[in-house]
Amino acid sequence: MNDLLPILGLALLPAAGNFLGGALAEVWRPSSRVLSMALHAAVGILLAIVAIELLPRADAALSGWAVGLAFILGGMLYLVADAGAQKLAGGNRGGKRMWLIYAAVAIDLLSDGLIIGSSGAIATALAFKLAIGQVLADLPEGYAVSASLRANDVPRGKRLLMMASFVIPALAAAAFAHLLLKDASDLWRFGALAAIAGLLSLAAIEDMLGEAHEHGTDSKGAAIAFVGGFALFVFVSAGLE
Repeated sequence: MNDLLPILGLALLPAAGNFLGGALAEVWRPSSRVLSMALHAAVGILLAIVAIELLPRADAALSGWAVGLAFILGGMLYLVADAGAQKLAGGNRGGKRMWLIYAAVAIDLLSDGLIIGSSGAIATALAFKLAIGQVLADLPEGYAVSASLRANDVPRGKRLLMMASFVIPALAAAAFAHLLLKDASDLWRFGALAAIAGLLSLAAIEDMLGEAHEHGTDSKGAAIAFVGGFALFVFVSAGLE
């Protein structure tokens, strides 16, 4: 149980980043262009996590066949979760209904918890590094979520309560993944990293990048923000070695 407590503490970080981004939306409203750039940076960070930390570690421990199949499985899990969120919202993603927004972010925090719990089963230092990356990505996402809820006339108190409740899926997923994988074979532990890489890749491209395009058209600034976000995580990863 003692080895679980640090993992749960790390799982709080992405939820806190999401909440802080939402709280910022209550006091500051940047232009659509700035919000789009922030979301592009978040996509860069998430893809850097996949490219720098998750897939290389999985590839070093497993065969390419196992990594590829696990990556596909992770992508399929994202599609199933996304379909569930769409159904919960009545299939109207364009309308940004409250429950679609809530479900989408809950799924994202659930994946954050899975990332931290799975990586913590390999090394706490790896879980810490990935948690930092998730915080950097969750700040602009939390802002976008709170702004969307406000646009759907959700009262401030309810908005803040909904944002705070995202800690539940993050903690539950981290505990589940860590307890399930801490004594498992390398096939399951590193396969989980590859599966999460597939889930995270689709979430970044299909969900967060789509949100970024809703807030602003493509621009050189957005492209630079994407590259900068990727490089930022690479620098953070190198500094934490």
